[in-house]
Amino acid sequence: MFKPTEYQIKSVATGNICGDSGWLLDFKGEEKPSLIRALYKKKQLEVKEEHEGLYCYADWLPIKRLLKCDAKPITYKSEALAEKLGLKNLYITFNGYFPEKGATMRTCSFKETEAYSICARLSEEKKDDVIVVSSAGNTARAFAQVCSDNNIKLLLTIPEDNLDALWFEKPLNPCVKVLATKSGSDYFDAINLGNIVCELDGFFAEGGAKNIARRDGMATTMLSATTFIGRIPDYYFQAVGSGTGAIAAWEANLRFLEDGRYGNHKAKIYVSQNHPFVPMYDAWKADSREMLPYDNDQARHDANSVIAKVLTNRKPPYSIAGGLYDAMKDTNGDFFAVTNEEAEKAGKLFEELEGIDINPAAAVATASLIQAIENNQVERDAVIMLNITGGGEKRFKENKEIFYLKPSHIFDINADKEEIKEFVRRMYC
Repeated sequence: MFKPTEYQIKSVATGNICGDSGWLLDFKGEEKPSLIRALYKKKQLEVKEEHEGLYCYADWLPIKRLLKCDAKPITYKSEALAEKLGLKNLYITFNGYFPEKGATMRTCSFKETEAYSICARLSEEKKDDVIVVSSAGNTARAFAQVCSDNNIKLLLTIPEDNLDALWFEKPLNPCVKVLATKSGSDYFDAINLGNIVCELDGFFAEGGAKNIARRDGMATTMLSATTFIGRIPDYYFQAVGSGTGAIAAWEANLRFLEDGRYGNHKAKIYVSQNHPFVPMYDAWKADSREMLPYDNDQARHDANSVIAKVLTNRKPPYSIAGGLYDAMKDTNGDFFAVTNEEAEKAGKLFEELEGIDINPAAAVATASLIQAIENNQVERDAVIMLNITGGGEKRFKENKEIFYLKPSHIFDINADKEEIKEFVRRMYC
Protein backbone atom coordinates (compact mmCIF):
# COMPACT_ATOMS: atom_id res chain seq x y z
CA MET A 1 0.00 0.00 0.00
CA PHE A 2 1.32 3.44 -0.96
CA LYS A 3 2.28 5.82 1.84
CA PRO A 4 2.32 9.59 1.17
CA THR A 5 5.80 10.94 0.51
CA GLU A 6 7.41 12.57 3.55
CA TYR A 7 8.76 16.08 3.05
CA GLN A 8 8.91 19.61 4.45
CA ILE A 9 8.60 23.01 2.75
CA LYS A 10 11.43 25.57 2.56
CA SER A 11 11.33 29.21 1.45
CA VAL A 12 14.18 29.85 -1.00
CA ALA A 13 14.43 33.51 0.02
CA THR A 14 14.56 33.13 3.81
CA GLY A 15 15.33 29.49 4.48
CA ASN A 16 12.20 29.18 6.65
CA ILE A 17 10.96 25.60 6.94
CA CYS A 18 7.51 24.22 7.78
CA GLY A 19 5.22 21.29 7.09
CA ASP A 20 2.93 21.26 4.06
CA SER A 21 -0.54 22.47 5.04
CA GLY A 22 -2.00 20.72 2.00
CA TRP A 23 -1.79 23.24 -0.86
CA LEU A 24 0.89 25.65 0.31
CA LEU A 25 2.20 27.85 -2.54
CA ASP A 26 4.27 30.37 -0.56
CA PHE A 27 5.15 31.52 2.95
CA LYS A 28 2.66 34.11 4.16
CA GLY A 29 4.13 37.28 5.60
CA GLU A 30 7.50 37.13 3.89
CA GLU A 31 8.43 40.44 2.28
CA LYS A 32 10.46 39.10 -0.64
CA PRO A 33 8.58 37.09 -3.30
CA SER A 34 9.98 33.59 -3.31
CA LEU A 35 9.41 30.10 -4.60
CA ILE A 36 9.13 27.38 -2.02
CA ARG A 37 10.90 24.04 -2.34
CA ALA A 38 10.21 20.51 -1.10
CA LEU A 39 12.77 18.97 1.24
CA TYR A 40 12.31 15.22 0.93
CA LYS A 41 13.03 12.90 3.82
CA LYS A 42 14.74 10.42 1.50
CA LYS A 43 17.97 12.02 0.31
CA GLN A 44 18.91 9.14 -1.98
CA LEU A 45 16.48 8.45 -4.79
CA GLU A 46 15.17 4.90 -5.07
CA VAL A 47 13.54 4.27 -8.45
CA LYS A 48 10.49 2.16 -7.65
CA GLU A 49 9.71 0.13 -10.75
CA GLU A 50 6.67 -1.37 -9.04
CA HIS A 51 4.88 1.99 -9.34
CA GLU A 52 3.21 2.91 -12.63
CA GLY A 53 4.61 5.61 -14.88
CA LEU A 54 6.44 8.55 -13.34
CA TYR A 55 5.39 7.46 -9.86
CA CYS A 56 8.54 5.32 -9.93
CA TYR A 57 10.13 8.59 -8.73
CA ALA A 58 7.72 8.92 -5.79
CA ASP A 59 10.56 9.50 -3.32
CA TRP A 60 10.99 12.99 -4.80
CA LEU A 61 7.37 13.83 -5.60
CA PRO A 62 5.10 15.63 -3.06
CA ILE A 63 2.21 13.22 -3.49
CA LYS A 64 -0.47 11.80 -1.25
CA ARG A 65 -1.73 9.03 -3.54
CA LEU A 66 -1.11 7.25 -6.83
CA LEU A 67 -3.34 7.90 -9.83
CA LYS A 68 -3.94 5.85 -12.93
CA CYS A 69 -0.69 6.61 -14.79
CA ASP A 70 0.98 4.85 -17.70
CA ALA A 71 3.66 7.32 -18.81
CA LYS A 72 6.97 8.87 -17.82
CA PRO A 73 9.94 10.60 -19.51
CA ILE A 74 12.20 8.22 -21.43
CA THR A 75 15.92 8.87 -21.87
CA TYR A 76 18.08 7.27 -24.56
CA LYS A 77 21.49 7.93 -26.11
CA SER A 78 21.28 9.55 -29.52
CA GLU A 79 23.17 8.03 -32.42
CA ALA A 80 22.11 9.64 -35.69
CA LEU A 81 21.54 13.21 -34.47
CA ALA A 82 24.64 13.03 -32.29
CA GLU A 83 26.75 11.92 -35.24
CA LYS A 84 25.33 14.66 -37.45
CA LEU A 85 26.16 17.29 -34.83
CA GLY A 86 29.55 15.82 -33.98
CA LEU A 87 28.63 14.98 -30.38
CA LYS A 88 29.84 11.93 -28.47
CA ASN A 89 27.44 11.95 -25.51
CA LEU A 90 24.09 13.39 -26.55
CA TYR A 91 21.22 12.03 -24.46
CA ILE A 92 17.63 12.73 -25.43
CA THR A 93 14.93 12.77 -22.77
CA PHE A 94 11.78 12.20 -24.78
CA ASN A 95 8.38 13.27 -23.50
CA GLY A 96 5.66 12.15 -25.85
CA TYR A 97 4.66 9.18 -27.97
CA PHE A 98 7.60 7.15 -29.26
CA PRO A 99 6.64 3.50 -28.69
CA GLU A 100 9.93 2.15 -30.08
CA LYS A 101 11.67 3.87 -27.15
CA GLY A 102 8.99 3.07 -24.59
CA ALA A 103 7.52 6.60 -24.51
CA THR A 104 3.73 6.43 -24.19
CA MET A 105 2.46 9.91 -23.27
CA ARG A 106 -0.95 10.12 -24.97
CA THR A 107 -0.99 13.92 -24.99
CA CYS A 108 2.55 13.93 -26.47
CA SER A 109 3.79 16.56 -24.00
CA PHE A 110 5.89 16.67 -20.84
CA LYS A 111 3.06 18.64 -19.26
CA GLU A 112 1.72 15.22 -18.29
CA THR A 113 4.49 15.10 -15.69
CA GLU A 114 2.98 18.19 -14.04
CA ALA A 115 -0.57 16.93 -14.16
CA TYR A 116 0.15 13.52 -12.65
CA SER A 117 2.14 15.08 -9.81
CA ILE A 118 -0.19 17.99 -9.05
CA CYS A 119 -3.35 15.89 -9.09
CA ALA A 120 -1.71 13.31 -6.82
CA ARG A 121 -0.91 16.11 -4.35
CA LEU A 122 -4.61 16.96 -3.97
CA SER A 123 -5.92 16.31 -0.50
CA GLU A 124 -9.17 14.58 0.39
CA GLU A 125 -10.55 17.97 1.48
CA LYS A 126 -10.33 19.33 -2.08
CA LYS A 127 -11.94 16.39 -3.89
CA ASP A 128 -15.25 18.25 -4.41
CA ASP A 129 -13.64 21.54 -5.50
CA VAL A 130 -12.71 22.52 -9.06
CA ILE A 131 -9.05 22.93 -10.01
CA VAL A 132 -8.48 25.84 -12.41
CA VAL A 133 -5.65 25.62 -14.93
CA SER A 134 -4.71 28.38 -17.38
CA SER A 135 -2.73 27.31 -20.42
CA ALA A 136 -1.44 28.16 -23.86
CA GLY A 137 -2.22 24.62 -25.02
CA ASN A 138 -0.11 21.64 -23.95
CA THR A 139 -0.71 22.03 -20.22
CA ALA A 140 -4.45 22.20 -20.83
CA ARG A 141 -4.39 19.01 -22.91
CA ALA A 142 -2.33 17.14 -20.32
CA PHE A 143 -4.50 18.17 -17.36
CA ALA A 144 -7.66 17.43 -19.31
CA GLN A 145 -6.52 13.88 -20.05
CA VAL A 146 -5.26 13.13 -16.53
CA CYS A 147 -8.31 14.65 -14.81
CA SER A 148 -10.67 12.88 -17.20
CA ASP A 149 -9.00 9.52 -16.53
CA ASN A 150 -9.13 10.05 -12.77
CA ASN A 151 -12.52 11.83 -12.44
CA ILE A 152 -11.05 15.08 -11.07
CA LYS A 153 -13.04 18.30 -11.57
CA LEU A 154 -11.13 20.66 -13.88
CA LEU A 155 -11.83 24.04 -15.49
CA LEU A 156 -9.40 25.16 -18.19
CA THR A 157 -8.90 28.71 -19.45
CA ILE A 158 -7.13 29.04 -22.80
CA PRO A 159 -6.82 31.54 -25.68
CA GLU A 160 -9.30 30.84 -28.48
CA ASP A 161 -6.45 30.75 -31.02
CA ASN A 162 -4.93 27.80 -29.12
CA LEU A 163 -8.05 25.63 -28.90
CA ASP A 164 -6.71 23.34 -31.59
CA ALA A 165 -4.31 22.04 -28.90
CA LEU A 166 -7.24 20.38 -27.11
CA TRP A 167 -7.25 17.17 -29.13
CA PHE A 168 -7.82 13.68 -27.70
CA GLU A 169 -8.18 10.11 -28.88
CA LYS A 170 -11.65 9.81 -27.35
CA PRO A 171 -14.29 12.08 -25.77
CA LEU A 172 -13.46 13.21 -22.25
CA ASN A 173 -15.22 12.84 -18.93
CA PRO A 174 -17.67 15.79 -18.42
CA CYS A 175 -15.77 16.67 -15.23
CA VAL A 176 -13.46 18.62 -17.62
CA LYS A 177 -14.73 22.00 -18.89
CA VAL A 178 -13.16 24.85 -20.90
CA LEU A 179 -13.48 28.64 -21.12
CA ALA A 180 -11.59 30.66 -23.74
CA THR A 181 -10.48 34.24 -24.32
CA LYS A 182 -11.33 35.60 -27.77
CA SER A 183 -9.13 35.39 -30.85
CA GLY A 184 -6.13 37.74 -30.67
CA SER A 185 -5.66 37.20 -26.94
CA ASP A 186 -2.72 35.34 -25.42
CA TYR A 187 -1.74 33.17 -22.47
CA PHE A 188 -1.62 36.16 -20.11
CA ASP A 189 -5.28 36.92 -20.92
CA ALA A 190 -6.20 33.30 -20.19
CA ILE A 191 -4.42 33.59 -16.82
CA ASN A 192 -6.47 36.70 -15.99
CA LEU A 193 -9.66 34.82 -16.79
CA GLY A 194 -8.60 31.95 -14.56
CA ASN A 195 -7.78 34.33 -11.71
CA ILE A 196 -11.30 35.77 -11.86
CA VAL A 197 -12.83 32.29 -11.68
CA CYS A 198 -10.67 31.46 -8.64
CA GLU A 199 -12.33 34.26 -6.69
CA LEU A 200 -15.41 32.02 -6.50
CA ASP A 201 -15.92 29.58 -3.63
CA GLY A 202 -15.18 26.01 -4.61
CA PHE A 203 -12.56 26.90 -7.23
CA PHE A 204 -8.81 27.00 -6.67
CA ALA A 205 -5.77 27.73 -8.82
CA GLU A 206 -3.35 24.98 -9.72
CA GLY A 207 -0.63 27.44 -8.73
CA GLY A 208 1.75 27.47 -11.69
CA ALA A 209 5.46 27.56 -10.93
CA LYS A 210 4.74 28.16 -7.23
CA ASN A 211 3.30 24.66 -6.92
CA ILE A 212 6.07 22.31 -5.79
CA ALA A 213 4.19 19.43 -7.37
CA ARG A 214 4.34 21.10 -10.80
CA ARG A 215 8.09 21.65 -10.61
CA ASP A 216 8.92 18.29 -9.08
CA GLY A 217 6.73 16.53 -11.63
CA MET A 218 8.64 18.26 -14.41
CA ALA A 219 11.88 17.42 -12.62
CA THR A 220 11.30 13.76 -13.49
CA THR A 221 12.92 14.60 -16.85
CA MET A 222 16.20 15.24 -15.02
CA LEU A 223 15.63 12.21 -12.79
CA SER A 224 15.17 10.06 -15.90
CA ALA A 225 18.28 11.40 -17.59
CA THR A 226 20.59 11.30 -14.57
CA THR A 227 19.63 7.80 -13.44
CA PHE A 228 19.87 6.49 -17.04
CA ILE A 229 23.25 8.09 -17.74
CA GLY A 230 24.58 7.33 -14.26
CA ARG A 231 25.72 10.92 -13.69
CA ILE A 232 24.46 14.50 -13.75
CA PRO A 233 24.63 15.91 -17.32
CA ASP A 234 27.07 18.70 -18.11
CA TYR A 235 24.48 20.67 -20.10
CA TYR A 236 20.70 20.83 -20.02
CA PHE A 237 18.85 22.16 -23.10
CA GLN A 238 15.17 23.16 -23.13
CA ALA A 239 12.89 25.70 -24.77
CA VAL A 240 10.96 27.73 -22.18
CA GLY A 241 7.75 29.70 -21.90
CA SER A 242 7.71 30.15 -18.14
CA GLY A 243 11.05 28.49 -17.41
CA THR A 244 9.45 26.23 -14.80
CA GLY A 245 10.86 23.06 -16.35
CA ALA A 246 14.39 24.46 -16.27
CA ILE A 247 13.97 25.55 -12.66
CA ALA A 248 12.78 22.03 -11.89
CA ALA A 249 15.84 20.50 -13.57
CA TRP A 250 18.11 22.75 -11.48
CA GLU A 251 16.32 21.75 -8.27
CA ALA A 252 16.61 18.07 -9.19
CA ASN A 253 20.32 18.62 -9.79
CA LEU A 254 20.67 20.07 -6.28
CA ARG A 255 18.96 16.98 -4.85
CA PHE A 256 21.36 14.74 -6.75
CA LEU A 257 24.25 16.63 -5.15
CA GLU A 258 22.80 15.67 -1.75
CA ASP A 259 22.25 12.12 -2.99
CA GLY A 260 25.99 11.93 -3.61
CA ARG A 261 26.02 9.09 -6.16
CA TYR A 262 25.77 11.02 -9.44
CA GLY A 263 28.56 13.61 -9.32
CA ASN A 264 29.27 16.91 -7.62
CA HIS A 265 28.70 19.36 -10.48
CA LYS A 266 25.78 21.41 -11.78
CA ALA A 267 24.50 21.06 -15.32
CA LYS A 268 24.61 24.36 -17.19
CA ILE A 269 21.04 25.45 -17.89
CA TYR A 270 20.82 26.40 -21.58
CA VAL A 271 17.32 27.61 -22.43
CA SER A 272 15.71 29.17 -25.49
CA GLN A 273 12.76 31.22 -26.67
CA ASN A 274 11.07 31.55 -30.05
CA HIS A 275 11.84 34.90 -31.73
CA PRO A 276 10.19 37.45 -31.77
CA PHE A 277 8.61 36.54 -28.39
CA VAL A 278 11.79 36.66 -26.29
CA PRO A 279 11.19 38.69 -23.08
CA MET A 280 13.30 36.46 -20.83
CA TYR A 281 16.07 36.26 -23.42
CA ASP A 282 16.12 40.06 -23.58
CA ALA A 283 16.27 40.41 -19.79
CA TRP A 284 19.06 37.83 -19.51
CA LYS A 285 21.15 39.43 -22.25
CA ALA A 286 20.74 42.78 -20.46
CA ASP A 287 21.97 41.03 -17.27
CA SER A 288 18.73 42.09 -15.60
CA ARG A 289 16.98 40.15 -12.88
CA GLU A 290 13.86 42.15 -13.59
CA MET A 291 11.89 41.66 -16.78
CA LEU A 292 12.15 44.58 -19.20
CA PRO A 293 9.10 46.67 -20.23
CA TYR A 294 6.97 44.92 -22.87
CA ASP A 295 3.98 46.67 -24.41
CA ASN A 296 0.82 44.54 -24.08
CA ASP A 297 -0.25 44.90 -27.72
CA GLN A 298 3.27 44.18 -28.96
CA ALA A 299 3.47 41.14 -26.71
CA ARG A 300 0.18 39.78 -28.07
CA HIS A 301 1.40 40.40 -31.62
CA ASP A 302 4.71 38.65 -30.97
CA ALA A 303 3.00 35.75 -29.20
CA ASN A 304 0.82 35.16 -32.25
CA SER A 305 3.84 35.38 -34.60
CA VAL A 306 5.77 32.36 -33.32
CA ILE A 307 5.26 28.71 -34.18
CA ALA A 308 5.87 27.58 -30.59
CA LYS A 309 2.87 29.30 -29.01
CA VAL A 310 3.29 27.34 -25.77
CA LEU A 311 6.40 29.45 -25.12
CA THR A 312 4.55 32.76 -24.77
CA ASN A 313 4.21 33.49 -21.06
CA ARG A 314 4.37 37.23 -20.33
CA LYS A 315 4.64 36.80 -16.55
CA PRO A 316 7.15 33.98 -16.03
CA PRO A 317 8.89 33.09 -12.72
CA TYR A 318 12.12 34.61 -13.95
CA SER A 319 12.88 37.29 -11.33
CA ILE A 320 11.48 35.63 -8.19
CA ALA A 321 13.87 34.15 -5.62
CA GLY A 322 14.55 30.58 -6.70
CA GLY A 323 13.35 31.35 -10.23
CA LEU A 324 14.93 31.02 -13.65
CA TYR A 325 17.37 33.91 -13.24
CA ASP A 326 18.79 32.29 -10.11
CA ALA A 327 18.92 28.86 -11.76
CA MET A 328 20.89 30.20 -14.70
CA LYS A 329 23.25 32.29 -12.57
CA ASP A 330 23.93 29.35 -10.25
CA THR A 331 24.76 27.03 -13.16
CA ASN A 332 26.53 29.52 -15.44
CA GLY A 333 23.76 29.05 -17.97
CA ASP A 334 22.77 30.96 -21.10
CA PHE A 335 19.79 31.97 -23.24
CA PHE A 336 19.20 31.49 -26.96
CA ALA A 337 16.73 33.08 -29.38
CA VAL A 338 15.51 30.85 -32.20
CA THR A 339 13.57 32.01 -35.27
CA ASN A 340 10.61 30.13 -36.72
CA GLU A 341 12.74 29.11 -39.70
CA GLU A 342 15.54 27.78 -37.50
CA ALA A 343 13.05 25.79 -35.42
CA GLU A 344 11.33 24.31 -38.47
CA LYS A 345 14.67 23.24 -39.93
CA ALA A 346 15.76 21.68 -36.63
CA GLY A 347 12.44 19.86 -36.24
CA LYS A 348 12.77 18.31 -39.70
CA LEU A 349 16.36 17.30 -38.97
CA PHE A 350 15.34 15.62 -35.71
CA GLU A 351 12.53 13.68 -37.38
CA GLU A 352 14.76 12.60 -40.25
CA LEU A 353 17.55 11.38 -37.99
CA GLU A 354 15.79 10.18 -34.83
CA GLY A 355 12.71 8.81 -36.57
CA ILE A 356 9.98 10.72 -34.74
CA ASP A 357 8.24 14.08 -35.15
CA ILE A 358 8.64 16.68 -32.41
CA ASN A 359 6.56 19.67 -31.32
CA PRO A 360 7.59 23.25 -32.21
CA ALA A 361 8.89 23.98 -28.69
CA ALA A 362 11.12 20.90 -28.81
CA ALA A 363 12.30 22.02 -32.24
CA VAL A 364 13.28 25.37 -30.70
CA ALA A 365 15.36 23.51 -28.10
CA THR A 366 17.02 21.43 -30.81
CA ALA A 367 17.83 24.57 -32.77
CA SER A 368 19.39 26.12 -29.68
CA LEU A 369 21.64 23.08 -29.31
CA ILE A 370 22.77 23.60 -32.90
CA GLN A 371 23.46 27.28 -32.13
CA ALA A 372 25.50 26.34 -29.08
CA ILE A 373 27.61 23.93 -31.13
CA GLU A 374 28.19 26.53 -33.84
CA ASN A 375 29.18 29.09 -31.17
CA ASN A 376 31.54 26.59 -29.46
CA GLN A 377 29.53 26.80 -26.23
CA VAL A 378 29.58 23.03 -25.65
CA GLU A 379 32.44 20.55 -25.83
CA ARG A 380 32.04 17.74 -28.36
CA ASP A 381 32.58 15.08 -25.68
CA ALA A 382 30.39 16.73 -23.01
CA VAL A 383 27.42 14.86 -21.57
CA ILE A 384 24.45 16.77 -22.98
CA MET A 385 20.79 16.33 -22.07
CA LEU A 386 18.30 17.56 -24.68
CA ASN A 387 14.84 17.79 -23.14
CA ILE A 388 12.38 17.05 -25.94
CA THR A 389 9.31 18.44 -24.20
CA GLY A 390 6.83 17.14 -26.75
CA GLY A 391 6.84 14.77 -29.67
CA GLY A 392 5.17 11.95 -31.52
CA GLU A 393 1.91 13.81 -32.13
CA LYS A 394 1.88 12.93 -35.82
CA ARG A 395 2.66 9.29 -35.03
CA PHE A 396 0.01 9.13 -32.30
CA LYS A 397 -2.74 10.54 -34.53
CA GLU A 398 -2.11 8.10 -37.37
CA ASN A 399 -5.23 6.09 -38.23
CA LYS A 400 -7.15 7.57 -35.28
CA GLU A 401 -10.32 9.60 -35.10
CA ILE A 402 -9.42 12.70 -33.08
CA PHE A 403 -11.86 14.51 -30.80
CA TYR A 404 -11.62 18.20 -29.84
CA LEU A 405 -12.73 19.70 -26.54
CA LYS A 406 -14.99 22.68 -27.16
CA PRO A 407 -15.27 25.75 -24.89
CA SER A 408 -18.44 26.42 -22.93
CA HIS A 409 -17.97 30.12 -23.68
CA ILE A 410 -15.50 32.52 -25.32
CA PHE A 411 -14.98 35.75 -23.38
CA ASP A 412 -13.82 39.15 -24.56
CA ILE A 413 -10.48 40.24 -23.10
CA ASN A 414 -12.22 43.01 -21.16
CA ALA A 415 -15.28 41.01 -20.15
CA ASP A 416 -17.03 42.11 -16.95
CA LYS A 417 -15.82 40.16 -13.91
CA GLU A 418 -19.28 39.66 -12.47
CA GLU A 419 -20.62 38.40 -15.80
CA ILE A 420 -17.80 35.86 -15.91
CA LYS A 421 -18.50 34.69 -12.38
CA GLU A 422 -22.24 34.41 -13.02
CA PHE A 423 -21.62 32.32 -16.14
CA VAL A 424 -19.33 29.98 -14.21
CA ARG A 425 -21.88 29.62 -11.41
CA ARG A 426 -24.49 28.58 -13.98
CA MET A 427 -22.05 26.09 -15.53
CA TYR A 428 -21.80 24.24 -12.24
CA CYS A 429 -25.41 24.45 -11.09
